[in-house]
Amino acid sequence: MGSSLFSIGLTGLNAAQAGLVVTSHNISNAGTAGYSRQSTVQSTNPALFTGAGFFGEGTKVDTVKRAYDSYLTNQVLSAQTKFSEYDTYSNEISQIDNMLADPTTGLTPAVASFFEGVQEVAANPASVPARQSMLSTAQSLVARFQNLSSRIDDVRSGVETQIKNTVSEISSYASQIAEMNYKIAVAQQAGSAQPANDLLDTRDRLINELNQLTRVSTTTDSSGSMSVFIGTGQPLVVGTVATKLAAQASPSDPTRNVVNIITQSGAAITIPENLLGGGKLGGLLAMRTGSLDTAQNQLGLIATGLSSAFNSQHLLGQDLNGNPGTNFFSNPTVAVQRYNNATSAAPDVQFSDITKLTGDDYKLTFTNTTGGYSLTRVSDGASVTAASVGLTITPPASSKVGDSFQILPTRYAASNIGVAISDTRMIAAAAPIASAATTGNLGTATISAPVVSSTANLSSFGTAAAPLKLTYSGGNLSGFPATLPVTYTPLNGSPVTVAAPASIPYSSGMSVSVGGVSFTLTGAMQNNDSFTLGPNAGGVSDSRNAVLLGNLQTTKTLLSANGQPSATFNSVYSQLVSAVGNKAREVEVNRDAQESLANQAVEAQQSVAGVNIDEEAANLIRYQQAYQAAGKVMSIASKLFDQVLALGQ
Repeated sequence: MGSSLFSIGLTGLNAAQAGLVVTSHNISNAGTAGYSRQSTVQSTNPALFTGAGFFGEGTKVDTVKRAYDSYLTNQVLSAQTKFSEYDTYSNEISQIDNMLADPTTGLTPAVASFFEGVQEVAANPASVPARQSMLSTAQSLVARFQNLSSRIDDVRSGVETQIKNTVSEISSYASQIAEMNYKIAVAQQAGSAQPANDLLDTRDRLINELNQLTRVSTTTDSSGSMSVFIGTGQPLVVGTVATKLAAQASPSDPTRNVVNIITQSGAAITIPENLLGGGKLGGLLAMRTGSLDTAQNQLGLIATGLSSAFNSQHLLGQDLNGNPGTNFFSNPTVAVQRYNNATSAAPDVQFSDITKLTGDDYKLTFTNTTGGYSLTRVSDGASVTAASVGLTITPPASSKVGDSFQILPTRYAASNIGVAISDTRMIAAAAPIASAATTGNLGTATISAPVVSSTANLSSFGTAAAPLKLTYSGGNLSGFPATLPVTYTPLNGSPVTVAAPASIPYSSGMSVSVGGVSFTLTGAMQNNDSFTLGPNAGGVSDSRNAVLLGNLQTTKTLLSANGQPSATFNSVYSQLVSAVGNKAREVEVNRDAQESLANQAVEAQQSVAGVNIDEEAANLIRYQQAYQAAGKVMSIASKLFDQVLALGQ
């Protein structure tokens, strides 16, 4: 009995010592990130049967388990990866939001200042200082476009660098997790399948840190190895094998990084962006596509619309030298980028209708060997026609089926816009056609200043010495160019078009359009009254075209709806600022809400797995007392054994 009592006391002593060791380990790691509280699991030893019944044989320590709840752990992973995504998105988009909405450095004040310069020329067309002021404000406007685009490029460069570094970190974590799988499998097999708690905690910590870079999901097999999947299920770690990831230049855009799986042979397989949500990487990719590209494209749309509309009107004018107007701004061009595998010659892409541009990008893919192609919108993959999006596409004579090109109509327009003239005399403030009533007219009729919508037929209006002469006789007006159709509209009437007319009926208040020149006639006429239409030889003080240029500030020239432009330059910019601001606010609100959810999830998880110092201190006392009590049992057993030995003497 003494020997049995001694053995029982020894088992209690060992159990208490194990409890002290585990408790001390908990206390030592109370501040260790990712550590899960550990505890011993005890059970009774098999009882000894005697004639008097079963006598206990003490206790044994079955295992050391960690406080781990898979449900709470998954809740933490889900909440934290979303918070990381929103936090990254918010930090990046705030840079663009602050820049675009700034009342000093934004685009709105520069546009307003430029059109003030145009209005000054309209008020004083012969003034060289006014013209110089207009050129200076134009240069400032161009610089503002370029600075804003350059700032967006800086943000883009930072995003691309972060994407590259984040993917590299993800690949590194994958290797570490695969290595931990190996260590855990070896440790648990060597320890009779006992859990390697500290190694399991280390692996969980690595997965938690990886989860903040990209959303992960996991499965654990019977050997204890954990497979890790990212995004929507792409395998990153399977057992002890880690997938290598790398951020490399996109086949369609060398300035843009895409995430690739690197195979054993070194080949790269691109993972679509929409499959990589969550975490820092998800936030960077979502911000780049959803806000960064949109902001730069919309800024380019404004630059394209303003330069095109202004150039079109400026070409209809006449400068101080009496010459036709030229382009005021440099002409916008469409960027075309080939995919790496494309061997065909690039198509020629030009703007056909600026009002139909939307700021979208497109993918062109050749479908046959003679230049046939399909065109899809990059944002949603919808099929479109070139004409419907304001473009003309001229394919090469021969092509290879499957070759693809990315068309970026407005992406670089803001950075490439420039002022095309430097001589103040080249500002086309005047109109090229002037009208006048002939001296000696007996009637009271007057002719308005002509409005020019096309310069293609200006030669049909004669010369300054011999201008086109319109004569009234017998109720009709004659003298129009024989080769040009005339459209006349009686006051409150409907337009009537006459091809190569000898004459048209006259009525007071009628408007007439011929050869791209429109004017109005009002008043009573007498036979042989006449009016001249011809080159504006004395147009130094004429500001008709400058007035029309100034009107462009409030004219709807962009975003065609139902066949008509629906937005001005300022309204498009306001929409851009509003869209970016709303998105920034939306992401900020989501981030704050998700941060609260993440904190709650961590608190719930730590309530189970975290180390409570007060609780561990109490455990120390409990195990100390158990140790002392077990020692007392052994001491008594020893004395009893000595007493038995003494009986034999």
